[in-house]
Amino acid sequence: MPGPVFPGSASVLGMRAVILALLVVCLQAKPPAFVDQLPPAARAEALDILNRADFVFETQTQPKHVRLATMEKLFDHPRLSAAMWRHCQFVPAFYAFIHPDGAWSIDDARGLRGTLRLVYQRPGHRVYLVEGVAEKGRLKTPFAVGAKMLTSYRYWEGKNGFETHLQTWTALDSALLGVMARPFRGYIKGRQDEFIAYINGNVATFGEFADLSPRDFHAPLKRDGDAIALRDFETLFLRK
Repeated sequence: MPGPVFPGSASVLGMRAVILALLVVCLQAKPPAFVDQLPPAARAEALDILNRADFVFETQTQPKHVRLATMEKLFDHPRLSAAMWRHCQFVPAFYAFIHPDGAWSIDDARGLRGTLRLVYQRPGHRVYLVEGVAEKGRLKTPFAVGAKMLTSYRYWEGKNGFETHLQTWTALDSALLGVMARPFRGYIKGRQDEFIAYINGNVATFGEFADLSPRDFHAPLKRDGDAIALRDFETLFLRK
């Protein structure tokens, strides 16, 4: 037999449910704490992306037996990282370019490119603002896809090795693009999530290779022909 129902109890329960739902929405809408630490211009860009985000992504890598110091060398030298990526024959074969303002770009020479700006850095945490484009057909869509991305990259050495936690918020370049992409949104999000997780895991993997046997990279980097990447490698890994 059901228990007694007191007058007003249903409305009280309903009000509690409404309050709980509002709290959940507010918590979801609250910007991540690191945004308050960004420089004013970068903070404004980050908030714009968060307010317009079409896709939100989060992943964590499995532990890798690589030192945190080794990974930071790779983070700080993107041309070297790209050259080592190519040597490992990961696809696509990225090329990296450093800009005078410290930003850097990656390009796969097949219609996928992006520019990254490091806007916040603390031990174990880096935040990037990214502008990217995939040319028509590169993501199997009948139009080019341009986007801005806020990326939070945390990393640490745990008891089982080097681990990372990646969060991204992606806003398509225009409302019109958002409308055009609507039928493809699930596919684009799936491809983006898959691609980010793939890159994140592979960077940790070749960091592990570099830590275990750095000299195995020396001859291939010479053949690759990127003088800046070769110089960085010799300075960071061979000159003890």
